[in-house]
Parts: sequence; structure tokens; C-alpha cells
Amino acid sequence: MVFSSLLFVFAFLVPQLALYFLIRNTKARNIILLFFSLIFYAFGGPKFVILLVGEAFVSWFTAKRIGKTAFPEMKKRWLIVELVFMLSLLGVFKYLGFFLDNIRFFTGWPETVPQIILPIGISFYTFQLISYVIDVYRGDVEAQPAYWKVLLYASLFHQCIAGPIVRYQTVAAEIEDRKITLNDVTEGVRRFSVGLAKKAILANGCADIADKLLPEAAGALVNVSSLSMWLGMLAYMLQIYLDFSAYSDMAIGMGRMVGFHYLENFDYPYSAHTVQGFWRKWHISLSTFFRDYVYIPLGGSRKGTGRTIFNMLIVWFLTGMWHGASWNFILWGLYFFIFLTLERLFLSKLLEKNLFTRIIGHVYTLIVVYFGWVLFRFTDINNVFETVKGLCFSGHALYGIETESALLNKVFFLALAIIACFPLGKVIEAVLHKAADKHDGILLHMVNIIDAFTPALLVILSVLALVGNSYNPFLYFRF
Repeated sequence: MVFSSLLFVFAFLVPQLALYFLIRNTKARNIILLFFSLIFYAFGGPKFVILLVGEAFVSWFTAKRIGKTAFPEMKKRWLIVELVFMLSLLGVFKYLGFFLDNIRFFTGWPETVPQIILPIGISFYTFQLISYVIDVYRGDVEAQPAYWKVLLYASLFHQCIAGPIVRYQTVAAEIEDRKITLNDVTEGVRRFSVGLAKKAILANGCADIADKLLPEAAGALVNVSSLSMWLGMLAYMLQIYLDFSAYSDMAIGMGRMVGFHYLENFDYPYSAHTVQGFWRKWHISLSTFFRDYVYIPLGGSRKGTGRTIFNMLIVWFLTGMWHGASWNFILWGLYFFIFLTLERLFLSKLLEKNLFTRIIGHVYTLIVVYFGWVLFRFTDINNVFETVKGLCFSGHALYGIETESALLNKVFFLALAIIACFPLGKVIEAVLHKAADKHDGILLHMVNIIDAFTPALLVILSVLALVGNSYNPFLYFRF
């Protein structure tokens, strides 16, 4: 069950919110959230709920032991128990098959590699629980005495699919007691509806274009023209941002509706003028997790240039691994490590001199990110090489009928998707609200009416898009 499905919106979220608002007591509301969260996880496989419950118990137990002991060595031992247990489980479920495949490639053993089903959200709740225990170890938060509240924190269905990675200290006070205002509810509904539309209309539409122009089947790219590859990768570049940020929008919106204030996870990363700036705006919760729990503990930038670069190498290798158990993701992480290293050594200073160099930096960043997504899209390295060849206008026809069809039928849609990737709408909204506040008249009423009806309109359009592409009012618009 995913957020952008009619089943989730109408058969899960609406009943959960209705039951939630019938009750005023925070503890009872927490129990309702926990109940629905476990049901949500059960859709991905009932047996995996046991895994989630078990990991939460171990984290609760080790955090309590850390909180109760006064001896630093004992604290460290309990932290090691937590890390070994959690990372071992993550390794088995997510990476064992990958490692065995590589061992078999070189040695012929084992004859068969077990196909292990990846539990829903395991990367997110594992990282969240690890961050909780580390924060208790550091003294940043108090150990939670109630196990079920740790389970609630780990299992909140809002953020389990694509984040954000929520740290315990962000929501600790709100788990104990939270007040929900009308502004919280209305802002939460607005944010959820924006995310739903971004996913159902824009991200899914871009995915449709990318899949048609850039098929992932072995050998299928040979007959694709170079311009089709450029257009297909543009669609994929838009899709990947709109998809990930949409889920974060929906998670933040659903949390806000019930009184949780999750931190922002995406901040229009395609507007950055350096690759470093891109990663400060892209999947912020993941970047800050690796910074605070890997990079800084390794020494950060405090031990000289050589050690700093080594620490960055570890972080970006792990960043690639976190996204998937495949060599293309590892290469994707190392690809960004190269550019981040160059920027740290000298390039960022050149790009930040003045407005002209910042414009150059923006173009450079978009190009680096664009080609990086080639690695991210294709798990088959042969497809990566074939796509790069096509993008470099080597060995492929320049133009094909599919290029003309995509340009004629989808140009308006792609333009709309591009606009959605930049803060233009946010700027226009801010200007309108500022003007409305100054002139308490018809403009204010118009802005209020727009604010009131926009979420409903976005939900209606999203439902039509989810029913089928033939109902998508944007995808097939022609000039």
C-alpha cells in the first residue's frame, strides 16, 4: 500500500483521521496511530511486523540500559550491541543476496542465491532507531521508559516509505503531548494534497515518458535515438525529484494533521549552484544522518585534507549502498564523491565569486546531476554505457519518430513538471499573500478562496489521474 493509491487515501487515511479526531486524549490517539501504523506495515507482509516490533524492542532495551548505567564502558557496550544487531538485520535483508551474487560471480559458490524479500521501510526505521540509541548514548535525549512509545516512533506510517528520516528528539515532546490547531490541520491537508498531486499527476506522468523513451530491458536501448535519450533522461530527472519529494510532502502533511511537525526533506535541490548545495537541499534527513552519525564521528574535517577526503569516501560509498544493493547505486554515490571532493578542494570557491559564476555553477550542477541519474536509473551497467553513448551522440540515430511524438504530445506537461521543480509557485504564493495582507479587499477574499479550494481541486485531479492516464488533464495536452 502506497500513499498515492485510492486504497490508502479513502480506505486507510480517511478512517484513521476520523477515528483520531473523535478522541481527545493524547495517549488514546497514540494508540490509534500505532494500531494503524502496524496495519500499514502488515500490508507489506504480516511476518515483517514481527521484525519491526523486535527491532524497536532491542532499541528500547539498549537505550534503557545506556540511560541507567553510569559507566562509560558499559554504555559503549550496549551501543555496540544495538549497532551490531540492527546493522546485521539490515545487512541480511537488504545486502546478503547482493554479496552472495558477487561471490558466486568470482568463485562459483554458492550454486543458488536465496531470494530475500525486502521488508517495507526497513532502511528508514533501522536508521531512526539507531539514531535514537546514539542520541541517548550522547546524552542528547532521555531514554524513553515506555516500549510502546518507541515502537510508535519507529512505526509511524507517515514516513516509512520514502522518509523523511525522523529523529526521536524532533518528535519526543509531541509523542508525550501535542496540541492540534486548525492551522495544523489545514496546512497538513494542503501539504498532503500538493504531494498527492505531485506524485499522481506529475511524477507518474514523467515516469510514463521516461519508461517509453528509456526502456530498461537488456538491449532495448540500441534502437533509441540520441534526442529521445536526452528527453527520456530529462523526464526521469524530473520524475525522481517529484516522486521522492511528493512522498515527503505527504508524510509531512499527514504528520501535521495529527500534531507532528516533521522537518523539511527537500528544498528545491535543482535550484542549487553547486553539487554540495544540491545535497544540502536533496533528501536532507539522509544527508544530515550520515553527517552526524558517520562523517563527524570519523573525524569530519578536523584531521587534515587527506582524512577529510577519506571520510567523505566512506560516507558516499554508504550513501550509494543505502539506496540499493546494486553496483550502479555504489557507483552513483562514488560519482558524487568525486565532484564533492573537487568542490571542496577548489571548485566551490570559483563558482561562488559573483552572479555570473553562480549561473555557470547552476548549469554545471544540473549537468552533473543529470548524468548522475543515468547511473541511478539502470541496474544493468551495459544500459548505463549505452545511454551515455546515446547522450554523447555516438552510435545512435539523432532523431526518431518517438522523439517527435513525445515533443508534440508532452511538451506542455514537461514544462509544467519543470516549473514544479523550482520555487516559482512558492514565490508567487508569497507575493499574493503579501499583497492581500496590505490590501484588505477583494484580493484578500480571492486569495482566501484559492487557499480553501486548491486542496480539494488537487485531490480531485489526483484521483482522476490515479484512475487512469486517460483522465490525466495535463499529460496529453498539446499546443
